[in-house]
Amino acid sequence: MKIDLHSHTHYSDGHLSPQELVMRAHQMQLDVLAITDHDTTQALADARAYQDTQKRALTIISGVEITTRWHGFDIHILGLNLDEHQPALINHLAMQSQTRIDRAQQMCAKLAKCGIEGVFDEAMVTVGQGQITRAHIAQVLVNRGVVSTFQGAFTKYLGKDKRAYVSAHWIDIATAIQWVHSAGGVAAIAHPASYDMKIKWLRRLIGEFVLHGGDGMEVTHPNMQATKKALLAELAIEYNLKAVVGSDFHFPSRWTELGKRLAISPELTPIWHNWDVLSQFNKEDV
Repeated sequence: MKIDLHSHTHYSDGHLSPQELVMRAHQMQLDVLAITDHDTTQALADARAYQDTQKRALTIISGVEITTRWHGFDIHILGLNLDEHQPALINHLAMQSQTRIDRAQQMCAKLAKCGIEGVFDEAMVTVGQGQITRAHIAQVLVNRGVVSTFQGAFTKYLGKDKRAYVSAHWIDIATAIQWVHSAGGVAAIAHPASYDMKIKWLRRLIGEFVLHGGDGMEVTHPNMQATKKALLAELAIEYNLKAVVGSDFHFPSRWTELGKRLAISPELTPIWHNWDVLSQFNKEDV
């Protein structure tokens, strides 16, 4: 079974539509795909409707990537195999969406003070029905020639402590876990190796996550160094967390391709090992 539990569409900061993401999953021979847009589940209905027209099987897992705030860090919590139709979850994610809008407006107001006006309205045109992110603002800056590269937008304006950066009032980790569990899902720390923190702080993060009832953590990524993979596997075992595999796919790339190089150690327990939705696969495959 080829599985990828972390992907994005244009409903957040991905480049592909839900239909295009499903097409890409077929091209990469995936069997299971979780769609985990930032603070929204809007892509799921479109993806499933498109998959219903396809001959090749693909199991689509309901997911979301919830943004939280922890000791000055933006920590992302994956909610997997949840009920995206639960009214409480829908309301909670609407609240997160408003937080995103408020933050984007504040960042664009800072850009205006730098002489770069009208960025919010321009960014919202590209957002459409999805969630505005810093990536949308960065793209406007690139399109206008304010910066030459996407990364340059973050380095000069949008990155932490830069001229237009704003720290959002996100929910805490315990609240995110509660939202996911209430919707019948499992909660996992997304890309723990990507946070700019020392191992002491990473252990503290994982410890508090476990204390609040967290279920798993991502332990691999297509472009992850072997030493980091070994460390994350060690931490997952130490803290008794189940393993999540995900590419954090945003667009086709040799670095973060769907389902690419996501094998995990047999010592780890996959987070999907007891999911009824995957009962059609043989146990040895799962």
